[in-house]
Amino acid sequence: MLFEPSGRVWRARMKDKYGAWAARWRVPLGFAFAAVYGILSQPRPRFLAVGGVVALAGLALRAVAAGYIAKGERLSTAGPFARSRNPLYLGSFVLGAGFMIASASWILAAAFPVVFALVYYPVMRREEQFLRQKFGVEYDDYAKIVPLFFPRPGRSFPNRGRFRRQLYRRNREYEAAAGYAAIMIFLVIKLLLR
Repeated sequence: MLFEPSGRVWRARMKDKYGAWAARWRVPLGFAFAAVYGILSQPRPRFLAVGGVVALAGLALRAVAAGYIAKGERLSTAGPFARSRNPLYLGSFVLGAGFMIASASWILAAAFPVVFALVYYPVMRREEQFLRQKFGVEYDDYAKIVPLFFPRPGRSFPNRGRFRRQLYRRNREYEAAAGYAAIMIFLVIKLLLR
């Protein structure tokens, strides 16, 4: 019991450092994973079709969420944010899962959720800490109802807001659509060259 408080402090510092590391390295790690994906993917028609549809669903979730979030201006609680505190990351997860299906690689399919959790869970917690500091009780009330990541049936925050196309553009979500198209084209070409 004598060392427990310092142990808590040490764990909290490690969590903060790891969260900062994950936030800083998530994009470069994504590119590294994409390179491995390019090598290991072995698309087959059925997997490509199913995976493409699943990935498209993730892209759609990201697109809708981007039209509700005014980053740094207000707490986003409407639209997909009424069901998940992180619908953009949830959309990325579904998008990535779709691409893992499309790759027809069990190695990639097994690695993806592990890598995603190791990188994005600490990022979500770090962002949660920021939002809690910035919005205080408003965020606490929101977090009591809406889960961090996976939506729970029947649980949602009062939906006050509407999709705004200018937010979609300002958040540059069209870049994710371009990425989706590029990966699908790559997989089709790789399939045709087999």
